[in-house]
Amino acid sequence: MKIAMLDPSLFTGRYDDGLCAALGAQGHRLSLLGRPMRTTDAIAPENYTYVARFFRQSERLRGVLGEGTAFRALKAAEYMASATLGRLANLRGDDVVHVQWLPFPAADRRLIERLRAGKGRPALVHTVHNASAYHGDAGAQGRGYRGLLDLFDALIVHGETTYNAMIAQGVAPVRLHIVPHPPMELAHAGEADLAAVPHPKAPRILFFGTIRPYKGFDLLIEACLQLWRARHVFELAVAGKPFMDIAPLLGAVRDAGFADRLVLDLGFLTEQRLDAHLQRADIIAFPYRHIDSSGAFLSALHYGKAMVASRVGMFAELDESAVTLCAPNEVDALAEAVGALVADGEARATLTKGALALRADMGDWAQAARATLAVYEWAIETVRQG
Repeated sequence: MKIAMLDPSLFTGRYDDGLCAALGAQGHRLSLLGRPMRTTDAIAPENYTYVARFFRQSERLRGVLGEGTAFRALKAAEYMASATLGRLANLRGDDVVHVQWLPFPAADRRLIERLRAGKGRPALVHTVHNASAYHGDAGAQGRGYRGLLDLFDALIVHGETTYNAMIAQGVAPVRLHIVPHPPMELAHAGEADLAAVPHPKAPRILFFGTIRPYKGFDLLIEACLQLWRARHVFELAVAGKPFMDIAPLLGAVRDAGFADRLVLDLGFLTEQRLDAHLQRADIIAFPYRHIDSSGAFLSALHYGKAMVASRVGMFAELDESAVTLCAPNEVDALAEAVGALVADGEARATLTKGALALRADMGDWAQAARATLAVYEWAIETVRQG
């Protein structure tokens, strides 16, 4: 089978890489189409080909323009031109075009409608990583997303949460296929990355990945302040790029006299640097307000750390022998859960065993590839039957 995987902005590069490699290992011809790779990307194509098809011009100017309004406007214009006028011969010759992310609905619609036109078209599949586009924080990028779903022959979701949400949004169940998201392993830290992340002086909580409103970083800061004022001794490491103003939150920590408890590594970080932070952490926090499936959590499972998460989305379905769960949007509940783990090393050790057991039970990329291939075959047959 000849398959094109599309992730124009490379939003889920680690997921794309794992799935493409597994599909290629089963004898299929895979191309992953995204933007030019950055130094923070850790994709090493194996059993498939990587093609930098999107955002070539805007990526060249990223260093000059920065990532502000001008850069985003250029990206939107370039993507619209590519979706409207770009060559499709290579895509229309594939058996399946599998779109992982839809970055700009106005342009995405033009691209997908062009792929649907005429006879002999490929089957079109889309993975709905979260039922709410960009977790509800997308603004203009999210408007029009739901309408795009009707253009695909098959939709893949990762679990019951997204499946039920899609049905509630009017998607026909026959078009929905559950393919569980397997755990992921980040690129390993080298000596320089490990040296850049200080060893903990007390139990360390880690919040990592992009910092966005839905992830509840403000809730975690409030919970930590509550615990520090109650004389709990621990560190909070923050590793990732903010997509919201966190200066007031960090200022509140400094004003309260706890700046020495913060370990900050803010910006787009390589997987190797994130690996170093995960190795150093004692507790990993996911205080999300809402989520369907979390790539950060599925990357963290590999480390066998104690974890605390809000009881939302995929987390709500987990056994508490692997993860400590608390009510979402409740600072007191989060503080209680975090404080208990900070104070109890044996509880952290028990969760370590549970996390590693959970990782072993969640399948692997070979299983995900087989399940995805079954979706492809269903979609191809659906297109043939018209």
